[in-house]
Amino acid sequence: MFKVWFSIPLWQRVIGALIVGTALGWAWQEYGLFGGADPTSIKWIGDLFIKAIKMLIVPLIFFSLVSGIAALGDLKKLGNVGGKALMIFAATAAFSVSLGLTMATVAGLGKGLDVQLPEGADVPDAATTTAVDMILSMVTDNPVATMAEGQVLPLIIFALLFGISVLMAGKEAAPIVKAMDAGAAVMQRMTMIVMELAPFGVFALMVWVAGTLGLDVLQSLAQVVLFNYIGCFIIILVAYPTIIKFIAKLPVVDFFRGIVDAQVVAFSTASSNAALPVTLRCVQRNLGVSRSVSSFVVALGATINMNGTAMYLGLVAVFGANVYGIELSWMSYVLIAITATLGSVGAAGIPGSGLIMLTLVLTSIGVPLETVALVAGINHIMDMMRTMTNVTGDATVAVAVGRMAGEIDVEEYVSADDI
Repeated sequence: MFKVWFSIPLWQRVIGALIVGTALGWAWQEYGLFGGADPTSIKWIGDLFIKAIKMLIVPLIFFSLVSGIAALGDLKKLGNVGGKALMIFAATAAFSVSLGLTMATVAGLGKGLDVQLPEGADVPDAATTTAVDMILSMVTDNPVATMAEGQVLPLIIFALLFGISVLMAGKEAAPIVKAMDAGAAVMQRMTMIVMELAPFGVFALMVWVAGTLGLDVLQSLAQVVLFNYIGCFIIILVAYPTIIKFIAKLPVVDFFRGIVDAQVVAFSTASSNAALPVTLRCVQRNLGVSRSVSSFVVALGATINMNGTAMYLGLVAVFGANVYGIELSWMSYVLIAITATLGSVGAAGIPGSGLIMLTLVLTSIGVPLETVALVAGINHIMDMMRTMTNVTGDATVAVAVGRMAGEIDVEEYVSADDI
């Protein structure tokens, strides 16, 4: 039985749990199943899943961010290529998260569900949050206490500073780099273990939600999927072509013709890491970018350039706030933008990692982590499109940087055939 269970891909098990849980919750409410018992009685299983996710946040963020920054190599050797790549990565990430926030706010995603706020949920008081308070809160006076209390934003800032300091230390910090890489690898494995609880957590929470709200929740989730795809298409068809056309000053059609194989692999596997070899081959052979530039930029992008994920994090954060009736201040939007951008940097290139990164964004603005379970069932469907967006962005930046550095064969770019 266990062999059959684990032979089914996790995302299929989660979607199945979503469907079965929703159906059971609706029937429970509609027909008074189980002697008229309250559907809330099964919610504890979902709460266990949420607690397991909370357990991962601090170590996963710290190890992933430090390891990702350490992967840059020596800061002194980055030069113009690294600087230009990082600038474009930052600009596209800011655009992506702003797009997600805007779409979710304008569309009012999640409004009307009126899910009861869990007891003890931390809801930020917009009236007492100022710009100065936010700036001061970004720097911790006690990193250990910050980790113990799960304060996400100062944790991210500390991890960034720690990672930069590791790079500056050079060879002396080599043992720390190995330790951070090992820690990141261990946390990825632990994440995979915890995600095995997802089908049970999603089932229980969907029984609870559907048993309370009926089938209205499915309509809201369908809207989230729709806007996730719309946002990704805008990034791919508007933001990236703008970079190719006006920064690289190259034909857009030839770019998409050259990168299509990597897009297909990314969409089908929902993994930037799995698509990395194909992306490199497309960028080098089809788009004519030199091996040195393409290897550096694409590998770096697979680690820190997660535009589709940044857009998704902003989208779902507003959705969660609307579901639980939490009013977001302008400072809350700033926090979402910062944590979503930095959180996308720490997102591992494996399926489902965006779901874990979502927890840090929700925590920063006090939105209940039950939101994670709400979207877990549809996460893989969205993850496929997000990954394709991320991989396309890696290729876009590689072409732009290669063009600016004079490290691209324009004739090969224009005349390349598909792999």
